[in-house]
Amino acid sequence: MNQAEKEQYLREYAQFKARGKPFFPYAVAKDSIMAAIVVLTIAALSIILGAELGPKADPTTTTYVPRPEWYFFFLFELLRVVKPPELTPLATIGIPTICMILIIMLPFIDRSPERRPERRPIATFTGIAVIGAMAYLTFLGANAGSPNEIEYKVAAKYEAGKLVAAQSGCLACHKIGENGNDGPGPNLTEIAQRLPAAAIRRTLENPTAPMPSYAGLPEEKKAALVAFLSQLDGESK
Repeated sequence: MNQAEKEQYLREYAQFKARGKPFFPYAVAKDSIMAAIVVLTIAALSIILGAELGPKADPTTTTYVPRPEWYFFFLFELLRVVKPPELTPLATIGIPTICMILIIMLPFIDRSPERRPERRPIATFTGIAVIGAMAYLTFLGANAGSPNEIEYKVAAKYEAGKLVAAQSGCLACHKIGENGNDGPGPNLTEIAQRLPAAAIRRTLENPTAPMPSYAGLPEEKKAALVAFLSQLDGESK
């Protein structure tokens, strides 16, 4: 912006400011009225429709599928993309914080007085990119499978056992492929190289603490689980 353009801008700004109204009480009154309408609408809906309550929490269940609220779906999907546990702080804190800092710094980076979007390419592109990325990650997160899902490719006949392993809480103490936790139980990704099927079944039925016993698991599910674990050799099929 040259000196002439700057002076023209200041003259127009002074003219508009002279014709305008002060922030208090005009803008404050409008904002207060709108805020009151929103609060009263929410209160009326809560009284008329009531609050949605799910079933009573059961801390012993192993089939519950935890899901975040919809406004956290983008972060939920980001955690699914960043699989290594050591990079979890980067996905939960690092990337969102960096994006927030960039958005806060945007007015200091793009100091153009223009208000039309096509004349502010940096601000326009940044805004569209952030909104687009969050919308895309939110869509993927909303349509993602269970957080307990085991993303390990196996033959079709072992899918039932993989589902049993995911629903039985195995990932809380063990790791299978990129899913689960590193302890206190051993990594099961290559369990077939260390134990035969019979030994795996004995371990499930008579485990050492703190692993719970799966002796009461229905035979069909137990057989499927043993079949799935006994073919884990470290290579996805």
